[in-house]
Amino acid sequence: MRILVIGTTGQLARALGAAPPGLTRLGRGMLDLVDAAAAEAVVLSHAPDLVINAAAYTAVDQAEADVAAAYAVNRDGVEALDRGAARAGAALVHVSTDYVFDGSKVGEWVETDPTGPLGTYGASKRAGEAAALAANPRTLVLRKSWVYSPWGKNFVGTMLRLADRERLPVVDDQHGKQTSALDLAEAILAIAPRLAAAPAGAACWGVRHYAGRGITTWAGFAREIFAQARGRLIAAAPEVVPIPTSDYPTPARRPRNSALDCSAFEREFGIATVGWRTGLARVIGQLTEEREVA
Repeated sequence: MRILVIGTTGQLARALGAAPPGLTRLGRGMLDLVDAAAAEAVVLSHAPDLVINAAAYTAVDQAEADVAAAYAVNRDGVEALDRGAARAGAALVHVSTDYVFDGSKVGEWVETDPTGPLGTYGASKRAGEAAALAANPRTLVLRKSWVYSPWGKNFVGTMLRLADRERLPVVDDQHGKQTSALDLAEAILAIAPRLAAAPAGAACWGVRHYAGRGITTWAGFAREIFAQARGRLIAAAPEVVPIPTSDYPTPARRPRNSALDCSAFEREFGIATVGWRTGLARVIGQLTEEREVA
């Protein structure tokens, strides 16, 4: 099975990097999603069985001032990838986001709930979902939320960097599910053989949700990060001070509730999602090992 991963430096792309033989990762130097025609041609030239799109325009706040770039990558580039995959006879996994929802629901969001992005990032990702599903009937759109990993810019790294403060204000009225890129990558690779073999019209195609199991807030996540990292990655933990979103204004609005119901994914593929504290422990453990080696 030949798997083509789009992206090399993002959290999910890096988590997919330790995959078995047959997987090729393409960075921006080899495939630029802004150049849609070239992107389609590159995918076709690799003749993959499965394409995993782990690349995206993810600068949520910057997207408000850079609308054209966000859509060029998150919609037009995705459509080109899927056209190339379809021409090659390949399936595609397109990774999307919880930010396609407006956060107004009480309870967890299911795949059939109406979308209503609050900002350009979410709107461009929703447009990319629609474009991908229209371009190739063998497409799985996999929405994730609050991704973190041992690498790159993410909430875990930010909290560890700020751990030397006495008090740390953190938003406590946004609710969601944290997702380790390590767990997400393993789930995608586990279902890859089935996706590569499944015909158009099979039950596995369409939209599914994958996120860490359990709901918390950014403040709750921060407290758990400090609890698990204390004595391993940090000497002491700051006091986490819960604040409302209104006290931390950003150019782009965030959904107050973006918790994803993942039961459809679990039923379809027979894979249970991982508890968010368990996923965090794995990432903290890897960071600890890397520090000890260094």
